[in-house]
Amino acid sequence: MSVRNVRCVVLTSLVCVAMLIVGCRKVEDPAPVAVAPPMTDPFVVVLGIAQDGGFPHAGCEKPCCTRVWNDPSAARNVVSLGVVDPSTKQRWILEATPDFRAQLHDLEGIMPRSAELLDGILLTHAHIGHYPGLMFLGREAMGASEVPVYAAPRMADFLENNGPWNQLVRLGNIAVQRIDDGESFNLNDRLTATPIVVPHRDEYSETVGYRLDGPSKSVLFIPDVDKWERMSIDIEALIADVEVAYLDGSFFADGELPGRAMAEIPHPFIAESIERFATLAQDERAKIRFIHLNHSNPALDPESEASATIRKAGMSVAEEGERVGL
Repeated sequence: MSVRNVRCVVLTSLVCVAMLIVGCRKVEDPAPVAVAPPMTDPFVVVLGIAQDGGFPHAGCEKPCCTRVWNDPSAARNVVSLGVVDPSTKQRWILEATPDFRAQLHDLEGIMPRSAELLDGILLTHAHIGHYPGLMFLGREAMGASEVPVYAAPRMADFLENNGPWNQLVRLGNIAVQRIDDGESFNLNDRLTATPIVVPHRDEYSETVGYRLDGPSKSVLFIPDVDKWERMSIDIEALIADVEVAYLDGSFFADGELPGRAMAEIPHPFIAESIERFATLAQDERAKIRFIHLNHSNPALDPESEASATIRKAGMSVAEEGERVGL
């Protein structure tokens, strides 16, 4: 046999031996590739947590806002929620705030529009942080077409009979949809909203909160109320019937605005809410997320003693971008 043939035989033998060795080893199955399930359930997303004047506040050079002027990442939008149904690609916004532009942009990043600019705007009342964002729908801005705006009777009258808002109605930028206290209405086939009238400084309109119901969960949204004890419906009962409750947390405690009579702008202080809800079970207290925080509210700083007090009580402050499934 030639040298060349011998080399071929040896090489072939070595290959066979190697294959046998490999064959004796246990070959692990490849790890399965994790595939995220498609997100189809509707959800609520927090688009803003600040009181009407925003955070930082116009004209405020006190420490509460100075840190934010120096660090814009700490700024917060005016109170608003978005509602998204991924299966239908529909989007709604609760409140049309002075930060409407940014909030619509944020919502666009979460769920890009399909056909409609928005499937609806749900308003609570006629105070300056809650409806002026409608101006961005007008002909001087977006020139929107027939965006449904859900409003209680006095709020609807306010929009239809006062400029410049009635121009939006006349030009067909918005289509006012009248809603009534306690009467649920459909956003789509699997999402409903129920307005709940609450006591508040109702100079121009009544004030409502909303209960939002999806296929499996519910969320309560009451960003403005005078005091819990003035409500005709027991607030604890409303909390018990939902998974998450976004509640008025405008001020942490009395005396927060030196030189101003806080009785003129009544809200339930967070300190009062903590005391009132202290008797609730832990899982009930965990539902409560304070929202609509004034720029003076120390709970806007997550490192503050006020924030620690809220956490110790088993409650929390809402965070922009957080989502709650419906």
